[in-house]
Amino acid sequence: MRKPVIIGVGAVPVGEHWRTSLRDMAVEALLNAMEDAGVDKVDSLYVGNMASGSFIEQENLGALIADFAGLGNIPAVKIEAACASGGAAVQEGVKAVMSGLEEVVAVVGVEKMTDAWPSDGTRYLGYAADSEYELFHGASFVALNALIMRLYMKEYGYTEEDLAHFAVNAHINGAKNPYAMFKRPIKLETVLRSPYISDPIKLFDASPMCDGAAAVIITTEEKAKEFVDKAKMVEVAGMGRAIDTINLANRKELLTLKAAKVAAEKAYKMAGIEAKDIDLFEIHDAFTIMAALSLESIGIAKRGEGVKLAKEGQIAIDGDYPIQTLGGLKSRGHPVGATGVYQTVEAVWQLRGESPNQVPDPEIALTQNIGGTGSNITISILRRV
Repeated sequence: MRKPVIIGVGAVPVGEHWRTSLRDMAVEALLNAMEDAGVDKVDSLYVGNMASGSFIEQENLGALIADFAGLGNIPAVKIEAACASGGAAVQEGVKAVMSGLEEVVAVVGVEKMTDAWPSDGTRYLGYAADSEYELFHGASFVALNALIMRLYMKEYGYTEEDLAHFAVNAHINGAKNPYAMFKRPIKLETVLRSPYISDPIKLFDASPMCDGAAAVIITTEEKAKEFVDKAKMVEVAGMGRAIDTINLANRKELLTLKAAKVAAEKAYKMAGIEAKDIDLFEIHDAFTIMAALSLESIGIAKRGEGVKLAKEGQIAIDGDYPIQTLGGLKSRGHPVGATGVYQTVEAVWQLRGESPNQVPDPEIALTQNIGGTGSNITISILRRV
């Protein structure tokens, strides 16, 4: 089977882009990635996006972005998997290359969220939950995560302060990321004094609504030699994707991300590695509770012990399990459909040795992108060539 490699990455800073449209952000990120890869054309385009129809009343993003980027009459489609849309789009691009149907593929993740009123944005994000069984009864997306966090603290005896360590770590790393929305370190007191948005989740336990776009160029290792040196190639060595029940009431176990566990096992098997072989982790910390559950579900921490890694400093950039090396969703920002592609871009920077917050000499990175309350999850393993 053909070995897929990423040869180009590009992004725009995450933030509130009042004067920039979705198409402009996407095209800028895409052209940056193409320039980085040294390519002037691609065979197809996959666009990761969650809710452009709701946020900006625009669908058909494949045609929109390919047209304005001047890519010609190529196939171009939007991939939607809730907040995991970016990770899913990357995997679809990889599969296209591995299949032999396409040689050079572009993937863009993009979301424009700040044009909507915050109350409307909260409703649109809630579409990732079960509309009939959850949203209809008044449960917002934040409230559903708050239920999980409350149960986790009760089950394992943790406090809100314990989970706040994840937010502090993210902001320390994000302060060094020129693409991050929030570039300031914070203290535990900052998290604890922030207002509740859905008890026990506070404002600083949650990622922000924002705008952004990121892109990658994928090809085969053999084809890549026409464009870049080996040092710029990063192999997509393993992939896994799985779902869980879309609503929490039907889930057999609330404190395990079953979809993450299944996806991770698939990705590890494909890459021929174990969790202990991974040098850095870009996990999906839309809420601090999801960071803890993610570490446990992908096999880094035992059940109920993900928070211990944060409290002990093991998730720091110089720790045994560095996570969110450029701020994660909490500090870099979470433009939902773009997040999985930002994670991929940041992992590539790390493996190339180009990161503004570099992990020492990494060889293998993991990206994990969550849709819904853990109902649709992608795991990708990236390896230095």
